[in-house]
Amino acid sequence: MQTAASRILLTGGSGFIGSHLTRHLLASRPQPQIVNLDLLTYCGNLSNLEDCSWQPNYRFVKGDICDEALLDQLFLDHEFDTVIHLAAESHVDRSIVNPLEFVRTNVLGTASLLQAARNHWKSSYAGKCFYHVSTDEVFGTLSDGQEAFKETTPYSPRSPYAASKAASDHLVRSFQESFGLPTKVSNCSNNYGPNQFPEKLIPLCINNILTQKPIPVYGRGDNIRDWLYVDDHVTAIDLILHRGRVGETYNIGGKCELRNIDLVRQLCQAMDQELGRPPAFSEGLIRFVEDRQGHDYRYAVDCSKVCLELQWQPSVSFAQGLRRTVQWYLENRKWVEEITSGAYQTYYERQYSLKLAGPGQIKGSAS
Repeated sequence: MQTAASRILLTGGSGFIGSHLTRHLLASRPQPQIVNLDLLTYCGNLSNLEDCSWQPNYRFVKGDICDEALLDQLFLDHEFDTVIHLAAESHVDRSIVNPLEFVRTNVLGTASLLQAARNHWKSSYAGKCFYHVSTDEVFGTLSDGQEAFKETTPYSPRSPYAASKAASDHLVRSFQESFGLPTKVSNCSNNYGPNQFPEKLIPLCINNILTQKPIPVYGRGDNIRDWLYVDDHVTAIDLILHRGRVGETYNIGGKCELRNIDLVRQLCQAMDQELGRPPAFSEGLIRFVEDRQGHDYRYAVDCSKVCLELQWQPSVSFAQGLRRTVQWYLENRKWVEEITSGAYQTYYERQYSLKLAGPGQIKGSAS
């Protein structure tokens, strides 16, 4: 068991999962010091942590995980005992359009972080941990009735995104084996919840239902995914970080397999109820579109290891999580509008720049 992390470098903390994890860790006892390193690409959003921005134990740094000089300076300045690595390019469709960007960030960025940790910790690895957050997509695809992914399932990535994450997983394990760097890896299923970037399936559908635009569903919607509410994922990460075994991998799943079309129909029903629309009104917006290239048929995650070793269980049912997610997006329409218009990238970037200018010039800066 690792002692409580006290000085954490958290990469990608302004993204969907990262912002939920940052908020969770800032509320823990004892409170750690957290440096959130994020390049603020399209899915990084400073407003996700606007309520945390003034906490004395939190600092945001805009930067690239491939920037070795920056990483070296951050380790010198903050003497991290923990790295939690979430920063990644993570959308399959984007990886098909631009695979090299995924290789750069997910592979070279991970290697740069590992090397920085090794350089600064090699005098003593005691009390240190490099935690790498990965995905179930590294395992490939399953057929109906096939056994769910285990930690020992051979890797078989089928998209540039999945391949880049698989490579990063192998790099993490190689640093453990070659240099003794204390590492932990977790592979999670599809996350959902508040603050998720609107190109992902659930928030995309919510926004399209709200604006009565067509809801695109790949193929016939028969592809199956395991769904995990983001707060349950964050709780599992915390447990693995502090109680998981060094050098081990843990699968984190929601125990909730659904066909895409069944998920979309449930979402239509929930939205119609919230908006006071007639039953099945939003289902009329569903449009089946040409299937994605190399679309994996089914993901299913066997998370019995983390459940047995660390007494973790997903606590939020899909019905509960979907309702919470729908209500959040309906209550935060301005957030969605800023994302879809791109305004979030200019407003919060400006506020961050004002903060860097120094006291007296911030005037109510949001971050």
